[in-house]
Amino acid sequence: MRDLNGKVAVVTGGANGVGRGLVEALLDEGARIVVADIEAPVLEATVAELRERGDVWGWRTDVSDEHSVRALADAVFDRYGSCHLLFNNAGVTSGGGGLPWEQEPNDWRWCFSVNVFGVANCTLEFVPRMLATGEPGLIVNTSSGDGGFAPVLNASVYAASKAAVSCFTEALAHNLINEGTNLRACVFYPSGGLLETGLWTAARNRPADLARLRPRPPAPMTTIAEYKAAMEAKGTPLQTMDVGQLGRFCVEQIKAGHYVITHDIDKIADLLDQRVAAIRALSLPPTLHPYT
Repeated sequence: MRDLNGKVAVVTGGANGVGRGLVEALLDEGARIVVADIEAPVLEATVAELRERGDVWGWRTDVSDEHSVRALADAVFDRYGSCHLLFNNAGVTSGGGGLPWEQEPNDWRWCFSVNVFGVANCTLEFVPRMLATGEPGLIVNTSSGDGGFAPVLNASVYAASKAAVSCFTEALAHNLINEGTNLRACVFYPSGGLLETGLWTAARNRPADLARLRPRPPAPMTTIAEYKAAMEAKGTPLQTMDVGQLGRFCVEQIKAGHYVITHDIDKIADLLDQRVAAIRALSLPPTLHPYT
């Protein structure tokens, strides 16, 4: 999809962070944007700030709730009659990480309800409607190098959710091609440096009924400040990535027709080669280091 001008794009988790970067990049291309986000005040502020840049409006959506996603899809198709670009971008952490056996069932429920069921709910509501229009379209699922390529050991639940997103997207993409549809799918790995986004404080939106029942054990890193301090202690230069720049990168990769959207592909390929070699040897594969 090389020309995005006039295309209708839905971005979940689009009010801030990586999602907002995508929204701004899409507006620069002349797309018509529906920003879907769970935080109403932030959503309203973002839409108000960006309205002068193009056709953008917001719809409060909880992607973990199938009824909320259905209402979003109804609103989009009632207003525009189509959706050409679906960005399943909303995501959360699992509650600070730590050892796998220190996680609670609610950590799994919350993380998977947004990261995995959110993608599922949007796919189930939007893709059949997109297919019915017969128009070309693209589903862009946001995964993570943590799980998408290899797990970070202290974020096992989050990594598992993102591994699920990567695997599901690949199956979706093959099926869309094999069935002769005009839709395609690709997977987006936010990358290029440290992202100072709302993911670090995702617990602000954690439902009360999915709260932890026990005090969380100390995790290796729970905030971006702790992450930065750990990097400084290691003597590793801290490279950051502007979300606006990342959004533009993603959109350019979409226009180029790439399935995998990520920076540092050579470095990732080296890691995957190491993992393949270990698997061939029936050995434990290397992981993704949290400081990379």
